[in-house]
Parts: sequence; structure tokens; C-alpha cells
Amino acid sequence: MRVEAGLPYPLGATWDGSGVNVAVFSAHASKIELCLFDAKGKREIRRVPLPEYTHEVWHGYFPDLRPGQVYGLRAHGPYDPANGHRFNPAKLLIDPYAKLLLGDLRWHDACFGYRVGSPRLDLSMDRRDSAFVMPKCVVTDTAATWGNDVRPQTAWPDTIIYEAHVKGMTALHPKVPEQLRGTFGGLADSRVIDYLVKLGITAIELLPVQAFFDDRYLVEKRLTNYWGYNTIGFFAPAPRYISPGGGLHEFKRMVRKLHEAGIEVILDVVYNHTAEGNEMGPTLSFRGLDNASYYILGDDPRYYYDTTGCGNTLNLKHPRVLQMVMDSLRYWVEECHVDGFRFDLATALGRERDNFEPSSVFFDTLRQDPVLSRVKLIAEPWDLGPDGYQLGNFPPGWAEWNGAYRDWVRSFWRGDEHVAPSLASGLLGSASLFDKRGRKPWSSINFVTAHDGFTLKDLYSYNERHNEANQEENRDGHSDNRSWNCGAEGPTDDPEIRALRDRMRRNAIATMFLSQGTPMLLMGDEVGRTQHGNNNAYCQDNEMNWLPWEGYEPEDEEFLKFVRRLILYRKARARLRTKRFLHGDMIADKFKDVSWLRPSGEPMTDEDWTNPDLRSLGLLHCDERGQCILLLINGFHEPVEFSLASELGAAGWKLVMRTDNGRWPVWEAMRVPHTFELADRSMAVLEGRLR
Repeated sequence: MRVEAGLPYPLGATWDGSGVNVAVFSAHASKIELCLFDAKGKREIRRVPLPEYTHEVWHGYFPDLRPGQVYGLRAHGPYDPANGHRFNPAKLLIDPYAKLLLGDLRWHDACFGYRVGSPRLDLSMDRRDSAFVMPKCVVTDTAATWGNDVRPQTAWPDTIIYEAHVKGMTALHPKVPEQLRGTFGGLADSRVIDYLVKLGITAIELLPVQAFFDDRYLVEKRLTNYWGYNTIGFFAPAPRYISPGGGLHEFKRMVRKLHEAGIEVILDVVYNHTAEGNEMGPTLSFRGLDNASYYILGDDPRYYYDTTGCGNTLNLKHPRVLQMVMDSLRYWVEECHVDGFRFDLATALGRERDNFEPSSVFFDTLRQDPVLSRVKLIAEPWDLGPDGYQLGNFPPGWAEWNGAYRDWVRSFWRGDEHVAPSLASGLLGSASLFDKRGRKPWSSINFVTAHDGFTLKDLYSYNERHNEANQEENRDGHSDNRSWNCGAEGPTDDPEIRALRDRMRRNAIATMFLSQGTPMLLMGDEVGRTQHGNNNAYCQDNEMNWLPWEGYEPEDEEFLKFVRRLILYRKARARLRTKRFLHGDMIADKFKDVSWLRPSGEPMTDEDWTNPDLRSLGLLHCDERGQCILLLINGFHEPVEFSLASELGAAGWKLVMRTDNGRWPVWEAMRVPHTFELADRSMAVLEGRLR
């Protein structure tokens, strides 16, 4: 085989039209070998040392290699855990820049760099070859014909996010071809996309699609890592989501089809840790290539500094590791046309050891990047390290999952005390958290439910978690759910309880879509998807997590209609999507942009806000012309009368929506003065014009 010096860039195995350049970073290896396999990845054909070493990059050029070549890497160097080095050439390694993987990991003790069960890991190097259980990399021609693909570029204030799972979205769809269900190809099906369009969402946020593996302890329990927060390949799509014969281009076709429908694609990405876990984990890629560079090690280099709860933390302070993450992000944007990213445990990405820094090297690098600074960036603003909850502290340009908003909405509608002021803040974009450094209301990603926790239907069907199916004796999952079963735990035939549950989920979802900020809807909440009380369904690859496409209860059919109308209403009312925070300022020298009202119609006072039992209030939005939206909220268990007296100055009010019955009536003219009785635990939306 011909081998030339090649170049130390770009990293990875790159087809240039004539041959393949291979470049691999390792600051501490003594030799890197390219291992070539047959087309099925079963038999290793030969090993070829990369001939050159430049700027800590091993590289070589192979004129005879072509796209489709199956390969892996082996790294030689010291096996010296006491000094942070875990080289073991017996372990086949995944190229960090691989664009496509073949096969899946088969768990075996040979995956580990040390002898499993040995009391002295420092001295117990395992010399069994791991190639027979490892997935392989594939040289890929990434060129694609995008035609007239146009990014929707939906403005942040107009964005409505739908958090979904690639497999869960289509696994049960009766009209998607069976071989495409659960794949990128299934998600690209016109019937699936038509459903999303009719729902009204503008962006789909996909749980991790970068290559990941199932944890060994889950496989031994016959469970899976369904959510996918266990990444091993930052450039390669997860093979399980690629249909037979689909290849890399199946993902790109899905993106193009969604773009044609005006839907943006946001990827949930995991750059805080990898699937290799702690010092007891397997040697799959980074650990074997250069453990001391890729990971943050502890004071004792045998161990890892872990702020993620997953065993390790990527070392983004290292320039080559930072480069890999930036190259990965740009690849998904430039080559795959994605529109943004949601960063898992994003606090870990901004740490300077124990401290979070909004001006960390990662955030500063992103902020100045001409490509990545223009896409949607969303932080999950917490990790498990010291001071890990950093909600509101991310730099300009970022949106953040607002977990506080979720808790406020849940607590208020459950009837908790001292919550109304927080709910009021959330309804206006959580200015106390985000109104700084020129940030806008859209910075708050408002959600009531997400993949992690109860679904919306379960939120009002269960007081306690029911995670027995996870085989952890119901000890896993969050205990602070702020849920309410409305009088019975789990399913019930009691018509009053069922009606109350429907009202409660209408309240929660209406609160979200009527709030300033960016709403995020969990897949299936619009049709009453249930996880049967499981609030940590990360390992359940079954109907518990899949979107039901048939057999809805009548109330779920009605709820779907309600959600569609609610989204349509939000899109039609710019006052619900303001580009600035509202603080009760005068506009047109006549009206306040926003006002808080007692049920009597009088302005709220400081004393009102300090009342722990405050549960009924009105929110009045007005524009320069005096066109107003009046949101009435009653968290009491009894009806409350709201006065629409002439002091409000309205010529007349029209009822738009009420949650006590879920119907969107033909607008009802209401003369003033008038008293509107708002049912217990419900909301109403009215419109009018001030004189």
C-alpha cells in the first residue's frame, strides 16, 4: 500500500477526490496505526503506521483508499494511569472525526484497557484485542446536492420548539414504511412533517443523534440508553437512526425536507462528557488516543474530574479538544445544514475548574465564530459541579432552558403559596434573570415538561414517580415533581377527576404559550402521551416513550385541537412575542405596555404581591393603538369574579379562549361595565380596545 506524508489537517480521514488523508491528534502517543478492515468490518486486513508527526498530529496520505473503506485506529504509548496515560494498542479506537460508523458496540471485557476484576488497575493492562466487539469507522464522501435548500431562519421571538426523539416520533406511525420507522428517513416522511406543520411548531429539537452507545449495565438488564446522552462520535450520526442503505445522506435529506416545510432543526448535543465514563470505563476512543489531553483529570491523574455525573468531563481548555468541538459544530451547520444546538449540561462547558465563567474560552470562541454565532444556541444551564445552577448567567446570544419557569408554573397551578409573583415574572419573560447585557425575552426557553420528567398528562395523573420498569427499585428520577394527581393516583374512570385533569393541562399549556419567551412543547404532550408515571424513562425504548398515532381518548383529540388553536393564536398576536422586556412603561403617552390587575379591575399593589394566598390576577397587554389582550388567571379552587368595569376604559371586551371547557368560542361581545365569572382553576383570554 502506498503511503505518503500527507498533511496534519484536516483532522480525521478525509477523501479529497484522489485519495484519503488521515490525521490524528495525540500529544503523548509514540505511534498511531491506521487499521484497515474488510467491507463488513469483520476482518482486519492490515495495519499501517502514520508516517509523519507534526504539531502533535500524526498523519499520512493514502492514494489507494476510497470512500467506503472501513477502518479504526490503534495508539501506542505508555500505559501509566498514575500519570494520566492509558495507551493500549490492543484496543481498536474510533477516530474522533469519523463521519460514519459501522456496527454497534458489543460489550465484552476486552473493551477495557485494564484487566476487569484486577485489584491493581495501574499494573493490569489488558492485552486482548478489542476489534471483534468494536464498531468501525467508514471513510465517507460528505459531498451532497442540497439543491435549493433554504434555511427557514425563523426569528427567535417567532420560534416555537417541539422537543422530539428520532425513533419515538415514528416508531408507531402506521403509514410510515416499516423499514423507515424510527429513522431519519421516517422523520422525513411527508405525513410526519405535515403533522408538525399543522401543529404549528417552527423548530424540532432532536434528542442526541450523534453516535452513542448503550451502557453495559443497561444492556445486561435488557434495557437501552434511549435518550442518547452517551456520545462517542461527535461527527457521526447514530447508526441506529439510519435505515438500511440510508447512509450519511439520510440525515441530510431529513433536514432538507423539514426546511422545505419551514421547520428548523436543532440538535441536542453532548460535549460535556463521553461514553468512556470514569477510570473503570472502557477504552473506545479518546482515552486510548490521549487520555491526559482529552479529559480533565483529578489531582490524582488516575481519576477524572467529573462535574457531569457521567464519570468524566471533556477538557475544553485544551486547544485541540476545543478545536474538535468547534469543528464538530461547524460540520453539522455547514455540511448538514442544521439550524442550532441545545447543549446538555452547558455549565460544564464554561467551567474554569470549580468556577463557572461566562467568558470561558468555549463561550468566547463561539461568540466570535462567523458561522456558529449566527445559529440558535440553547444552554441547559446546570451541571453537577459546585454552583452548578447558572440560570440567567450565560453570555449574550444564548437562550437557556428555564427550569425555574417550569417550577413556577407547576407550583402555581398546584396551589402552592408565595408563587404568584414568580409566575408573573415568567409570564413576562423572566426579566429578573435575563434582562441584562442586551439579552431579550426569547432568551428564556419556557417549558412545563421535557424529556426528563413527567409528561404533561402524567403531571396531573400522579403524585409520585413510578419508575419500577427501570429496575432501580424506584430510586431513580427526581422526587420534586410539583405534580398533582387531582384525586386519584394513575388512570381513573371518575368523570370529575378526568375533567379536572384536562383543565389542569390546558392551564399549564396555555400559560406557556401566553408567556413572553420561547415556548417548548414536549413530543406527545399535545395528544396525551403517558409514561405511566415514569419520570426518568431514559432507558425505555418502547411504547412508553413513543408517540402514539392512533387510539386517542376523546379528551386527547380535543386537547390536540386546543393546542393547535393556542399556537395559532400566539402567532397572530405580536404582543405575546415582544422583542423587549415589558416593565409597565407608558406608550403613546397614554397606555402602559403592561399592567397587573386585581379581580376588582384596580391596579395591583405591593401589598397584593406579598400576599402568600395571591392566586387570582389579571395581566393587561396594550400596544400603541390601545389594542389590548387581557389574560385572567384564577388559581383558586372556587370561581372568582373579575370586574371589566369602565375604569379600564375599554369600549368592549371579546372572549377569545377559556380553559375551563377548552373550547375556542366564536368571539362573544361583552359590554362594559361587566363582571366576568372565571371558573375555579382556570384561565381566560379577552381582547378589547382602550379609549
